[in-house]
Amino acid sequence: MLIHRTQQLKGTIDALPSKNYTTRYLLAAALASGTSHIERPAHSQDSQAMRDCLALLGARISETGQTMVLTGFGRTPSPCLELNVGNAGAVLRFLLAVAALLPQTTFVNTYPHSLGKRPHDDLLAALRTMHVRIVDNEGKLPITVYGGAPRGGDICISGNVSSQFLSALLFLTPLLEEDSVITVRDGLKSKPAVLQTIEVLQEAGIVVDASDDLLRFVVPGRQQYVPRRYVVQGDYPGSAAIMAACAVTTSDVAIRYVRAHSKQGERKAVDILRTMGLEATFGHDAYGHEQLHVRGGGPLKAVEADGDVFTDAVLACVAAAVFAEGTSVFYNVQNLRYKECDRITDFLCELRKAGAHVEETESSIIVHGRPEGVEGGVHIDAHYDHRVIMALTIVGLRAWAPITICDAHHVAKSYPTFFDHLRALGARIDG
Repeated sequence: MLIHRTQQLKGTIDALPSKNYTTRYLLAAALASGTSHIERPAHSQDSQAMRDCLALLGARISETGQTMVLTGFGRTPSPCLELNVGNAGAVLRFLLAVAALLPQTTFVNTYPHSLGKRPHDDLLAALRTMHVRIVDNEGKLPITVYGGAPRGGDICISGNVSSQFLSALLFLTPLLEEDSVITVRDGLKSKPAVLQTIEVLQEAGIVVDASDDLLRFVVPGRQQYVPRRYVVQGDYPGSAAIMAACAVTTSDVAIRYVRAHSKQGERKAVDILRTMGLEATFGHDAYGHEQLHVRGGGPLKAVEADGDVFTDAVLACVAAAVFAEGTSVFYNVQNLRYKECDRITDFLCELRKAGAHVEETESSIIVHGRPEGVEGGVHIDAHYDHRVIMALTIVGLRAWAPITICDAHHVAKSYPTFFDHLRALGARIDG
């Protein structure tokens, strides 16, 4: 994909439906015995991976217009010897827990240089304490789960690598015969994602008693997921990339379907970009849909921000900070190293190729802004990572010479229409 310098973005787009909520609603619907309806589901590689795997496990899924109809398998998924989640980490981790209900399931490794490199030891260790036998490759794919009779009780899970491990247990434990007490050790990364999981569980009729610090959960057993109607809200991680693109250009853009009071942690990106200089106002369109109206074009200021609260929007904000006056610091972001790629070292390596002045520590990204723009004129490796692709595109909009992003089609993992949306707003993008 060839990204040209772009002066102006203008228009209205519909925010992509939330990938995180879609995958959670799909799973909650599948774990219910009955038929659920999911309105405005996300269509991404992650949601498709979840959909395909749930179908293999016995869910019946159809789609009409903007509504997905799913009849679940409840506590008794169909036996399935092999599942392929593609490059979807959250889908893998959620389904590793579901596989504990089955006699034998192998999760294969089709992305050895991306998801295949990511660790899952902490979740596997917790499942083993629940009387689930697991054969793995030093905590990585391929992984075979020998389940059938998982047990609740006292469960301990580490939260210092990913909150997805905890979310996986929260989906599984309500279905067990025993009550469960889940204790989180080593702190908890990405707490907003856990709040999203709890919100979805509550919508599905599941009772979870969480401590205020989200480090202890009491989950009654013998619960049933209730089939119901879900409405997927707009996706903040993807919208953050559009907002950051607006921040680095002269812009006047409305993004529909994003909620002002969303539990998505990436909602914080609105506040970060406002602090940098982007004008951002919540309101409603002529049809009553919630929307965010943003205007950019003025000088940007450096920021310091705790990235753990808006993990999937950090790279977009870093891209905007490349053009801010002063030095920006995004700290507490060590978990970015355990994504589709190392989103600190790998990403910053590509930013330097484009001409950005950036540094890293083990848990932070430091950006020395260049308001005049960066040189560009290079080929960039996106490391098969959708968030890296979006962030590098933002940088390309202010580069003096076009930037070529290799393997940019992997943006479809979360935001298949990202380049279409930018082109519709006026961005000059070829490919």
